Amino acid sequence: MTGPEQSVIEAVNRTGVPYEIIDIDPHFSDTTAFCEKYGYPPEQTCNTIIVTSKKGPKKTAACVVLANSRLDVNKRVKKLLGVQKASFVSPAEMVALTGMEVGGVTPFSLPPGVMLYVDEQVMNADWVILGGASRRIKIKIKPEALTQLGAIVIAGLALVES
Repeated sequence: MTGPEQSVIEAVNRTGVPYEIIDIDPHFSDTTAFCEKYGYPPEQTCNTIIVTSKKGPKKTAACVVLANSRLDVNKRVKKLLGVQKASFVSPAEMVALTGMEVGGVTPFSLPPGVMLYVDEQVMNADWVILGGASRRIKIKIKPEALTQLGAIVIAGLALVES
């Protein structure tokens, strides 16, 4: 297990919520490919997206949304961060900030100062799939683990795609 994976597992353990580690082929780590290959529904599989302010003091947030929705960066996230302009961090920035691989970003083991927002729809699932810091593992867990991390649950953080 890699250092970032170990840090994530330690953070998951601290929530006290039971979980399952799913070993996967790294070629199928991207959410759509993962769901198709392993038969998990997009409405219970999450994307963790890192967003940052573009001007002024740096404000960064990790946003957890279901795979069948898209993050509302231009309205909801900008308002939550209290900034004029926000955008997705680049893959290089994300790796430098989190130490996690692209395709493995997770809300577990985020660096201090990164806000954690979770779309309310995520909390309605019996269980969800989240990244494991690398492209080799996913974590199946009850969404209550996210509130154990101090996540702020936001209605309308994501828009459901049709």
